Amino acid sequence: MKFSLRSLADTQRFAETIAGHVRPRDMIVLAGEMGAGKTTFTQFFGRALGITDLITSPTFNLLHNYGSGRMALHHADLYRLERTGELEDLGLDELQDGGGVIAVEWGDIVGDELGDALVLRFEHIDQANGDMTDKTDQTQVRCVTVSSRGTQWESRFRKLTEQLASNFSVMARG
Repeated sequence: MKFSLRSLADTQRFAETIAGHVRPRDMIVLAGEMGAGKTTFTQFFGRALGITDLITSPTFNLLHNYGSGRMALHHADLYRLERTGELEDLGLDELQDGGGVIAVEWGDIVGDELGDALVLRFEHIDQANGDMTDKTDQTQVRCVTVSSRGTQWESRFRKLTEQLASNFSVMARG
């Protein structure tokens, strides 16, 4: 399903809604172009989990860990990943087994190697004609496509998307 987020407040409510459905060991893959809202979503998502630390983009470190919330948040960014072996070096499997939630920016670049996940694809929308654009204006409307892969989210996905649909504009499928 595709949802329209028209403001930072919408992004915050969207992140809070998803945070209300996460469980320990969940993986959230965040996809989208530079500036599409992946880190902003993760900041709001972390706050909704009760993380009090400043959440920043892990672009240069590849991984930041936050343990001050109701469950740990591990925030990875695979944009600078140079080889597939580096994915294993990050230890995401071990962090996931430890019970935290993992949010992976640019997780789509490794295909299905991250396994079961909730997948959020962020895109800019040109408000004038409704087209997707690559503009980075923070006031732009964003489209977020929500999907899941594997069985991890199977039992919760319908309830999550129904709740999102009742709170956000659903965009035409396709």
